[in-house]
Amino acid sequence: MTRGSGRADLVIVGGGTAGIIAAQTAGGLGARVVLVERDRIGGDCLWTGCVPSKALIAAARAAQNMRTAGRFGIAPVEPQVDFAAVTAHVRRSIERIEPVDSPAALTDAGAEVVAGTAVFTGPDELQIEGRSLRFRRALIATGSAPALPPVPGLAEAEPLTSDTVWDLAELPARLAVLGGGPIGCELGQAFARLGAEVTVVEATERLVPREEPRAATALSAALSADGVRVLTSTTVTQAARQAKGVRLDLTGRTGPSVLDVDRVLVATGCRPRTAGLGLEQAGVRLDERGYVAVDAKLRTSNHRIYAAGDVTGAPAFTHVAGVHGSIAATNALLAPIRRIDHDKIPWVTFTDPEIAHLGLTEDQARQRFGDAVRVRLLQHEHLDRAIVEDETDGFTHVVLDAKGRVLGATVVGPRAGEMIAELTGLLARGGRLRDLASVIHPYPAWSDGVWNAAVAESSDALQRPVMRRVTGALLRLRRVR
Repeated sequence: MTRGSGRADLVIVGGGTAGIIAAQTAGGLGARVVLVERDRIGGDCLWTGCVPSKALIAAARAAQNMRTAGRFGIAPVEPQVDFAAVTAHVRRSIERIEPVDSPAALTDAGAEVVAGTAVFTGPDELQIEGRSLRFRRALIATGSAPALPPVPGLAEAEPLTSDTVWDLAELPARLAVLGGGPIGCELGQAFARLGAEVTVVEATERLVPREEPRAATALSAALSADGVRVLTSTTVTQAARQAKGVRLDLTGRTGPSVLDVDRVLVATGCRPRTAGLGLEQAGVRLDERGYVAVDAKLRTSNHRIYAAGDVTGAPAFTHVAGVHGSIAATNALLAPIRRIDHDKIPWVTFTDPEIAHLGLTEDQARQRFGDAVRVRLLQHEHLDRAIVEDETDGFTHVVLDAKGRVLGATVVGPRAGEMIAELTGLLARGGRLRDLASVIHPYPAWSDGVWNAAVAESSDALQRPVMRRVTGALLRLRRVR
């Protein structure tokens, strides 16, 4: 180390979100922290994930608003998309956020940042470009990388991934997106709105298979309305480069077919970045999928070493990685007492409409708790803000236990990511949905979707026989007095 002497209190391998938050947490505790990154500080979120994708989605939404302005009495117009200018907007967004995640910012937070590749050489030691460094605790936060499915000819077709799609110099006229999960649907819709002819190919029977089925149905309808061709229960059996583009052989519900496109974007999954880390020498076990195995406190099989973020196989979201980083650093340096509960994590698919998810789906809840599970569903056709904005196709779907406590929720609609936040707090403290009914909410707002569901829950509770008897007795008493 260049500062202090002896072992590092915490060595962090990986400078993405998990590593950054861990370094800031550890630095704030006064620890001697070394963060090692072989590429760019900021990780996937800053350079190839959250930031660029949301910037692209914003540009695509602006284009779509021009096409659909007629519903408000404004003459619609087909936008003239300058793709180079769109990508410049994406780059500017990254540049404005990058200083927050820079090496200088981490140094100011109390961490030493070292550029290079780290390899564990023992249970409490690693090497960085040949330099040995011993540690009291270490954190593996190397993340994950896009993986190509084993389709013959696909690698030779030079497909795009969520890492490389940002290098496009021009908009593909015809784009195939392999994978109908959040990344595939977000990017597929965005490219379609910018003018590409997009086909989304998903192997399972519906898009976003981790979501409630009704959310997948709503998203499929929205993509189709934007001109996206959605092929579910369909797989690619072979790919071949052609003089102009790529040929994909498909098999689906109706049998084999051929899809000719200019480019292919693969969004079918990721693999953990664990190769070359020397984890065997460190005594760190991998699970059956190849991810670093951790307990609820994020300890690996070597209790000197923790792991956080995508490399653990946890839901691959920036906010999950951030919480992991904070928990892992605190547990490593102070005492292993903090735990992560992945059942209470929210996430958002930033399509239009947005799909916000929290906790358990209805099916998952019924598998755990049986027939005691109830669902409170509010269609947004009854939501005043949705009516005035002509966005009534969404819904608020809350999964409850027998006592009316929130087990999970799905919100589909504009700003669903903001709407889910109130329910996230309720789930975290074991609250009942009807507890929100007495909280005054601004009107008319999209948050009325959650509030109206809570009001309906409270009203139904008052109509139950026991409550009717109680309220009836109180009314009779009041009349007598």
